[in-house]
Amino acid sequence: MGDPAVGLPRSYDAAAAFARHAVRTRFGDLPANAVRKAKTFLLDSLGVGLAGTSDGNAGRVLAAASSWGSGADATAWGSGEQLPAPSAAFVNAYLIHSLEFDCIHERAIVHPMATLLSALFAWSERAARRDRPVNGERFIAAMSVGVDVAGLLGSATDSGLRFFRPATAGGFGAAAALANVAGLDEAGARNVLGLHFGQVSGTMQAHVEGSPALGLQIAANARAAVTAIDLVDAGLTGPRDVLNGPFGYYALMEGGSFDPGPIEAELGRVPQLTRLSHKPFPSGRLSHGAVDGLRRLIAEHGFAREAVQEVVVHVPPVVMRLMGRPNVPNPSSNYAKLCLPFVVGTFLARGRVDVPNFSTSEMRNDPAVHAFAERVRLLPDDNPSQNAIAPQRVTVRLNGGEQFEVIVPAIYGHPDSPLTEAENLEKFGRCCRYADPPVPAELRDRLVTLVADFDKLEDVSVLPRLLGVQRGS
Repeated sequence: MGDPAVGLPRSYDAAAAFARHAVRTRFGDLPANAVRKAKTFLLDSLGVGLAGTSDGNAGRVLAAASSWGSGADATAWGSGEQLPAPSAAFVNAYLIHSLEFDCIHERAIVHPMATLLSALFAWSERAARRDRPVNGERFIAAMSVGVDVAGLLGSATDSGLRFFRPATAGGFGAAAALANVAGLDEAGARNVLGLHFGQVSGTMQAHVEGSPALGLQIAANARAAVTAIDLVDAGLTGPRDVLNGPFGYYALMEGGSFDPGPIEAELGRVPQLTRLSHKPFPSGRLSHGAVDGLRRLIAEHGFAREAVQEVVVHVPPVVMRLMGRPNVPNPSSNYAKLCLPFVVGTFLARGRVDVPNFSTSEMRNDPAVHAFAERVRLLPDDNPSQNAIAPQRVTVRLNGGEQFEVIVPAIYGHPDSPLTEAENLEKFGRCCRYADPPVPAELRDRLVTLVADFDKLEDVSVLPRLLGVQRGS
């Protein structure tokens, strides 16, 4: 660690390492399991983005972005509206994260795909319209780079969240992915990272308040990544020492905490695509351990949800700090998704946690949900990490006095407790039904087929264009 006034230890230049990785990585460097995971989380992210068109603020976001200037570069998913590439990246990033349903790199506490895919598809669609199409292999390589950078950037600190890391680190991942797909050299990649850093934003205050600004902060960083590469393409340069410098990312946004160990050990060796976790429920990932623990206990012991008198969840510090907010009457959608007692109450009252449970005032004011939420207590455990979300210990006491307990070391959706392929497809199908308007079955099946053979595509822009035609289907 170091004092921001004097900078951080200079023995490891993270920006240089990420720039080298960004320009050198090719599809042929990726192991087969990383390619499989790229397709899995590409389909998942497309699905949650389509479902995001049903978010109450999606139309407002599109209206605002449409007022920033015209240009037929790229497609706003769902509506089909054509926008300049930075604006399309903004809109689609918001859609992917708006429902709290997108995948996460747990160790880093970063949602890398929202910034990454929205920026990459916007850039690729514009490139195709300039007769420079991006093929599937090239796109997957760039995806891998982006997840590596976002995931390892967040993993190289033990600081508790001060800024909203899914936006800040996620934006750097998008910028690195664009440097890769654009074929820049190392100097160009460092300039993209430098010019992106000047636009990085995202405060945890939005999380504390359950504000829709969380999704907007991710959107802003996706747009910034596209803006940064456009500036480099125009011949501008940026600062170089944007990660370890005296006023770089780690000094300012991570409180001076920096440990190069994960980057040195894993960059170019362990594809971070293989470390992503699904979100089986559209709520803060930190709430999933409690729901998973209850699922496991019910499956093992066979008690009815209605028999639960009390649920005690022993959680690491970050869960206590970010999800331990009180159950309140008439919560907003964003607040409810980030309130662990409400999420658990939803599961106990309804037997599932899904998009409709948060989408209407009627659902969020269900007396049964709130009654169960009042039976949930969070207690801190002795985990020393400020970023770990597991293990979690769930204890259930029933009305008859029986008590059951389970320790959840890897939460449902984690690479060590993954969704099956059938569950992945089922989630995608549900997301397509939740889209506004719902995605027709024929288009849904075509998207599944395209993603399965994504590495064989000659021009990936066919996919976002399909995401824009569904409204008229």
